[in-house]
Amino acid sequence: MLPHTYNPLLVVCSLVVAVLTAYTAFDAAGRIASAKGRIVPWWLLGGACAMGLGIWSTHFIGMQSFDLPIALGYDPLITVASLLLAIAASTFALWLVGQDVLPTPRLMVGAVLMGLAITGMHYIGMAAMRMRPAIDYDPALATMSVTIAIIASGAALWLAFRLRGRTSVMLFRRSSASLAMGVAFVSIHYAGMAAARFPIGSVCGAAHTGANHGWLALVTMIVALAVIAIALTISVFDLRMEARTAALGASLVAANNKLAHLALHDSLTELPNRALLENRLEELIRNSMHAGERFTLMFLDLDSFKAVNDVFGHRVGDRLLIDVATRIRAGLRPHDTVARVGGDEFVLLSLIKDAAAAANLATVLIRAIQTPFVVEGHEVEISVSVGIAIFPDDGASQEELLSNADTAMYHAKALGSGEYCFFEASMEAGSYEQMQIAHELHSALQRGQMILHYQPKFWAPNGPAVGAEALLRWDHPVLGLMAPERFIPLAERTGMIVQIGAWVLDESCRQLKAWHDSGHTAWSIAVNLSPMQFAHEGLTRAVLDALHRHNLPADSLILEVAESTAMRDVELSLTVLRKLRRTGVQIAIDDFGTGYSSLLYLKRLPATELKIDRGFVRQLADDTEDAAIISAIIALGKALNLRIVAEGVETAAQQMYLTRLGCDMLQGFLLGRPVIGDAFLAAVVSTE
Repeated sequence: MLPHTYNPLLVVCSLVVAVLTAYTAFDAAGRIASAKGRIVPWWLLGGACAMGLGIWSTHFIGMQSFDLPIALGYDPLITVASLLLAIAASTFALWLVGQDVLPTPRLMVGAVLMGLAITGMHYIGMAAMRMRPAIDYDPALATMSVTIAIIASGAALWLAFRLRGRTSVMLFRRSSASLAMGVAFVSIHYAGMAAARFPIGSVCGAAHTGANHGWLALVTMIVALAVIAIALTISVFDLRMEARTAALGASLVAANNKLAHLALHDSLTELPNRALLENRLEELIRNSMHAGERFTLMFLDLDSFKAVNDVFGHRVGDRLLIDVATRIRAGLRPHDTVARVGGDEFVLLSLIKDAAAAANLATVLIRAIQTPFVVEGHEVEISVSVGIAIFPDDGASQEELLSNADTAMYHAKALGSGEYCFFEASMEAGSYEQMQIAHELHSALQRGQMILHYQPKFWAPNGPAVGAEALLRWDHPVLGLMAPERFIPLAERTGMIVQIGAWVLDESCRQLKAWHDSGHTAWSIAVNLSPMQFAHEGLTRAVLDALHRHNLPADSLILEVAESTAMRDVELSLTVLRKLRRTGVQIAIDDFGTGYSSLLYLKRLPATELKIDRGFVRQLADDTEDAAIISAIIALGKALNLRIVAEGVETAAQQMYLTRLGCDMLQGFLLGRPVIGDAFLAAVVSTE
C-alpha cells in the first residue's frame, strides 16, 4: 500500500470549518423555525447552501490534507456532484428540524438518510480522484464511518430542533453543541479516509485533467469561510432587525395598553371611569339576575368641593381628589369597584347584599373622608354625602340604579354634610323637582327672576331706621316666590352661588345708593355671605367693584357671616375677614350663639356687630334659659366693643326686654317686614 501523510494545519482548518458549519446549521434551524410567510423558503435555501458547502468543505479540506507520493487531482463533475449531495442533505435536515414537532420515528429516519447522504458525499468525493486501480476500502472502518455519520446526524438533528430558541442561554448551548458536532463531522471524514487503501502503483486519473491539488485547499477554505461568514452576518443583521421590530412591537403593545387603560380609567385618580363602570355594572346585573343575588350601588359626592378649588386653587383640588380616591379604595373589599364619574362624584359597586352592611360601609367611607387631609401644606377638611341603592329592589337596570342612588345622595345632602341615605320610592317626585329647580337656576339671573326684599333695622327700641338687611328671593314663574332655603343649597352644590352672591352685592349697593340720594345718607345695607361665597378668592374684588360702581362709602356695607362659617376654618376666616375689613366694610357675625365659638377666636375676629339668632329671641322670657344666654351674649359683645343686633323681634315684650338688656339694634316683623326696594321708604316712614 502507498504510504500517506496528513497536513496538520489543514486538519485544523477542516475542524474549524466543521465547527462553524455546525453553528451555521443550528442558527439556520432557529431562523427557519421562527420565520413566517414567504421568507421561510429563502432562509431554507440560504441555510442549506451555507450548511452544505460547509460540510462539503470540511470533507474536501480534509482530503487536501491527505498526501500521497503521487500527483493528485479531482474530477470537476464528480466533485460538484458530491457538493450537490451535501446541499441536498442539508436542505432535508433543515426542513426536518423546521417542523413543529420531531417525533422519534421521524428523527431516526432522518438520521439514517442524512448519515447516508454525508457518507455518500465523502465516498463520491473520494471517487473524484479516479484512482487506478480503484481505492480499496476496509469494510470495518467504512462501516464505522457510516455508523458515525448516522449517529452524528441524529444528534445534530435533535440538537438543532431543541436549540431553535433565540435566548442568550440558547446561544451559549448552541455554541457548545457546535464544537461537539464539528468534531463528529470531522470524525466521519477521517474514519472514511482511514478506511481507504491505495495499492502500490496506483495512479490518479484526474491528476492532470482535474482540479489542481495544490491550490484547491486554499480556495475551498476561503470560499467556505466566506459563505459561512455571509450567512452568519445576515443572521446577525436579521436578529438585530428582529430585536428592533420586537422592541417596536412591544412599544406599540404598551402604547395600545396605555390607550386602552386611558379609555377606561380616569386620568387623574386612575380609577375606572364611567365607561368601565357601565361595563362592570352590566356584567354584575347579568350575573346577579342569573344567580338571584343582590348587590349595592353607592353614589358619593363631595360636599363643598368647589370651595376648595376656589380657596386653594385647582392644583390642590386635583391633589385632594387623588387622596380621596386613595382613601375610598383603602376601605373597599377585593371584589368592590369604585369609579370616578364626575368632577367630585364617585360610584361604588359592592357585593354587599343587605342594608345593614351597606350602612356600615357608608359610615366607614364618610369617616375616612372626614378625617382632615394635608394637601401641599394645607389642611383641608371635607365631607361626603352617600346615596345607596340595592339591586334589584331599587332598580333592575343601570339607569335606574344610578338615577336612584343619585336621588338618595341629594336627599343625604339635604340632611346635612357627611350623611348617607337609602333610596325610597317616595323620593322620586321631590328629586325631579330638585333637578328641575337646579336646571332653571342657571338662567334665573339672566331672566331677571332673582329679586331682593329689604327688612329694616332700627335703633332700639323704636328707631329711627339705620338701614336694612337684603334678603334674596326667587320669583319663579310657576312655583311663585321662593324663600332662599329652597334654592340656596342647590346654588351651593352647583357653584351658582358665587354668581348669585355677586349680583346680590351689586343690587344691594345700587339700592342703597338710591336711598342715599333721597337723603338717607346714614343708612347702611347688610348682605349675607354664603359659605362658598365667603371662601371664594374673588370676594374682596367683587365687594370693591360694587362699592366703586355705585360710589358708596365702604362703611355703609355690612357683610354678615354665619358663626358656623367663620368657625369652620378659623385661620382662613381670619385671613378673609381681615382682608375685607381693610377695605373699610363692616363685618357682622350672624346667628351668634348657635355655633361653637371660642372666646379666644372671637376676640380675634375683626367684627363690628353680633347678631343674636332669632331662635333665642322667639322663646324669650325673664325666667327662661334663653334670656340668660342673650344676656351673656350682650355682655360679651359689649366687652368686645361690638354692636348687638337682635333679629326675629315679633312682640312688644321682646322689644322692651332686649332694649333693657342692652341691644343696640332690633330687627323683626314687629318693626318692619321685608319689602321690595320701591316700597321700603314708605314702609319705614310709616313705622317711624
